[in-house]
Amino acid sequence: MEPLTESSYKQHWFFKYKLYQIPFWCGYQYLWWAIAKGNPVKAAHSILFTSFFIKFLFYLVFQIIAVCFNLYYLIPVYLEKGKYLAYGIYLALTIIITSWLIVPGYYLTALAAGKSAQEFYGTMNCFYFFISTSFPSTLASMTLAMSIKLTKNWVQTERRQQLLEKEKLETELRFLKYQFNPHFLFNSINSIFFLIHKNPDMASESLAKFSELLRHQLYESNDQKIALNKEVTYLENFIELEKLRQNDNVHVTFQTDYALNGHLGIAPFILMNFVENAFKHVSKHTDQPNWIRINLEVEDQRLHFSISNSSSRNLVNEVISYGGIGIKNVQRRLDLIYPGQHKLKIDDNGNSFEVVLDIELSELEAPHLNFVS
Repeated sequence: MEPLTESSYKQHWFFKYKLYQIPFWCGYQYLWWAIAKGNPVKAAHSILFTSFFIKFLFYLVFQIIAVCFNLYYLIPVYLEKGKYLAYGIYLALTIIITSWLIVPGYYLTALAAGKSAQEFYGTMNCFYFFISTSFPSTLASMTLAMSIKLTKNWVQTERRQQLLEKEKLETELRFLKYQFNPHFLFNSINSIFFLIHKNPDMASESLAKFSELLRHQLYESNDQKIALNKEVTYLENFIELEKLRQNDNVHVTFQTDYALNGHLGIAPFILMNFVENAFKHVSKHTDQPNWIRINLEVEDQRLHFSISNSSSRNLVNEVISYGGIGIKNVQRRLDLIYPGQHKLKIDDNGNSFEVVLDIELSELEAPHLNFVS
């Protein structure tokens, strides 16, 4: 039998359909019955071998439904999106409706025992059952479930934050090697040196781009998020410098939305790695065109980035394994920084290699300004 890995564990049907909650809530309801009876054996006997099984089933089924409705619909749709008033109203209605749905279980339990509710419980007042037992029990169940859910989310957030910090340190070390890559520096400076004699104006412009490139790498990429327009400018400067190093038979196009402004933020070097990979692994054909095509668009807060390059079979594995800090590492950074907020598609058809990335961006927090009187 194949071992159950962490990935398959999460996808296992028992956990996929949240069936582990059934034994948990059975145990929870039994615990309350044991406390009420004062004897766990008598509680188990009354549930399993008397008509009280019906009332127990009503509590179990309707409270599980209410808990799941709250955890997997109300919280994601309303609470997590800041719709607090709507969430409070729907939560209150869920608790009240669930409590009333449990009340018929009392009457069916008495009926199964061959008695009236008056004879069985000493009262027939359904409002009494609602106020005294079903409502407090449902409220307690919902509170417990929300406490577990929120605690779990907090633990996951803290764990993700720790992983992000660790990944950030490791990434900074990798980029430190990349930023001061002697091969890149030498070729860029060498290209500018030859331009000084051939085309001084272009050499001056290229030197300015080279300076901006280093400044961005050294000073502007230390935060977790930077302005998107700065990242685009960095890409443009990098592309222009790479064009100087490429042969004339490599055609590069970069189309972007020039209406971009600085209110959207993005993690630094997310896009850069795909661009660097394209230049590093573009085909070197002598009998057919070699090309790189880059497109960047923003609609509302959704970034659509696509990059493709001509390729050959012997370069594909290198693109996957060795490009920049590695596409696999970029995928991991995306999973950590944009969980559930990105889509990454990598396609190789032998003659070309294409990456399509969609990211849900967020507003860049404005720096706090301290005014001194």
